Amino acid sequence: MHVEELRASLQSFGWLDYLVFCLMLAICAVIGIYFCLQLRRESRKQKAHGSGSEEAASSAASYLVGGRQMKIFPITMSLISSFISGITLLGTPTEVYLYGAQYMYIMGSLVLMGFCMYYFFLPVFHELNLISTYKYLEQRYNRSLRLFGSVMFIVASLLWLPIVIYVPAIAFNQATGVNIHIVTPIVCVVCIFYTCIGGLKAVVWTDVIQTLIMFGAMALVLVKGTMDIGGPSVVWQRAQETGRLERPNFSGDLSERYTFYSLVLGGVAHWLKSNAISQNMIQRYLSLPTLRDARIAIWTFIAGVLAFLMICGYTGLLIYATYAQCDPLETKLAQRNDQLLPLLVMETLGAYPGLPGIFVAGVFSAALSSLSTGLNSLSAVVLEDFVKTSRKSPLSEAQTAFVMRSVVVVFGIIFVALVFAVEKLGAVLQLTITLSSVANGPLLGIFTAGVMLPWVNSKGALLGGFSSLLVMAWMCVSAQRDLVTGDLVYKRKPYSTMGCNYTFAGEPREFASLSLDGDISSSPSAPFQLYRISYLYFTLFGALVTIVVALVTSLLLRESDLDGVDTRLLTPFVRRWLERRRHRRSEIPDSGQKGGNKLETKT
Repeated sequence: MHVEELRASLQSFGWLDYLVFCLMLAICAVIGIYFCLQLRRESRKQKAHGSGSEEAASSAASYLVGGRQMKIFPITMSLISSFISGITLLGTPTEVYLYGAQYMYIMGSLVLMGFCMYYFFLPVFHELNLISTYKYLEQRYNRSLRLFGSVMFIVASLLWLPIVIYVPAIAFNQATGVNIHIVTPIVCVVCIFYTCIGGLKAVVWTDVIQTLIMFGAMALVLVKGTMDIGGPSVVWQRAQETGRLERPNFSGDLSERYTFYSLVLGGVAHWLKSNAISQNMIQRYLSLPTLRDARIAIWTFIAGVLAFLMICGYTGLLIYATYAQCDPLETKLAQRNDQLLPLLVMETLGAYPGLPGIFVAGVFSAALSSLSTGLNSLSAVVLEDFVKTSRKSPLSEAQTAFVMRSVVVVFGIIFVALVFAVEKLGAVLQLTITLSSVANGPLLGIFTAGVMLPWVNSKGALLGGFSSLLVMAWMCVSAQRDLVTGDLVYKRKPYSTMGCNYTFAGEPREFASLSLDGDISSSPSAPFQLYRISYLYFTLFGALVTIVVALVTSLLLRESDLDGVDTRLLTPFVRRWLERRRHRRSEIPDSGQKGGNKLETKT
């Protein structure tokens, strides 16, 4: 059998699979309708008891942060579902298959991120009772920084969410053969519908359903695939034979794809930009009534994400164990890197009607949760940071509702259109982290300087943000250009096509630690290029550029007023230090004044 025939035979998505997939979409739509009706009931009650401006404010709070009365369990599930997009479900197994399990040490940085969130960022945001995270920047700096932060969030969403939509379409294409540009608009219409009409509560409760579907789908693949090849011991043995199980790499080479330092230091910055400063995630933490509840949600969220990452990492080893003697990328059975997991699903579950449908529904669930979260957060940012701040008179309830829902629809259409561009850009995991660092590196730096460094003023922060934005744009464009042209390649782990039971273009052979494109990667003696550092350093580098430029500029201008900084805008330990400093300074003039009075008396 030729590889083309085999690929066609694996596209056996039956009517029961389509039914399961459509049922998932229908459940999401019904949840949206339910919470739409609930919002209308709340609106009618508010009209009976409040003024017009109060109604609008209450309506926005209910739509965007669930009235700040959400429970820990659904918020935790929503956080997990929003964070574990299809990029994670398909990208992480692909990463482990190609480059080994070194990437999995990034889980340690997730725990460190939890401590940073717990002690440094969340206490500040929760006390301020915000809807838009970027309102903090206006309170800490000025309105220009608020607009800068909001624009950076929109840019980051435009770079990230089209990839989120594209990834499950790859899985659907592998399973059914349906063109990705047919399925993405259909699924996105459902997502836009329930996000638009149901607000945060609809997003959160659909996320709960989608998280359960995701977990069930991955568990199904993991258990059945492991049984088919003879158990976990076979997976472990084959991974060890090809060096896919590794000890931490303590190399100091910044250009290596994964080292202990890039995974821990770069990983903390990567997770922080996704959690500590992202409207998508902070909006959920702020929907909980107390700081204690939000802190509990952090650790339950981290536990859930760690579980998903371990499942995804093991799945990558399982894919290699299954295709150890017949690499589907070399034979073109899988036409894209991120179709490896869907291929495994169709080979292991294809004979069982309905099970491939559960997997595809799981991958799409991951994407829909991230997309709905992004759309809901964008409506919060546009309403709070652009519309409300540009109007002298408050919005009515009808105007508020129109703005929020219009933003969801308009950005949803834009994201679907941008999928055409994403299709040309390569492996999704690295692509996502690299592109998102353009906006998130400067943002992480501005927020970190805001809560940690009271010396940084608005001029320094703005200059630091713009400087970092320019540097990161150059680095990311240069790195992505070299990847697309083949000038920058990474060595992948050994693979083989000696055991294939079908024909394909080329001769069966062994491949020992070659680059992804089949060529040995760039010579070690090549001159160092800043943009060729590990992609995990990108966000960290962008944040450091922002902080250093902002701090140096602020100190040189000598315009910082520590006594004028609102201590509520600083992280608790900096707040305590600044308050003690102010207390000591306030005592000095008093004692001086007393001394002066004594001298005056003696005279």
